[in-house]
Amino acid sequence: MLAKLTSKNQLTLPKAVLEAVGKADYFDVAEDDGRIVLTPVRITRADAVRKKLAQLGIIDDDVGAAVDWARSR
Repeated sequence: MLAKLTSKNQLTLPKAVLEAVGKADYFDVAEDDGRIVLTPVRITRADAVRKKLAQLGIIDDDVGAAVDWARSR
């Protein structure tokens, strides 16, 4: 199948390919020996929470301490 690259560097992926990989709003883009490789990425709420915790600098030990504190009350 062919996909045409527009002047704005956009591709329209063939419907049959998208149906084969399932619904995804995001794709990881990589280069492999001169080929462009697209891998569907499905972001879940848990992923969003992990990302926010990382942005805030909260680590696993902090979460464990918070849970221990809450359980002791």
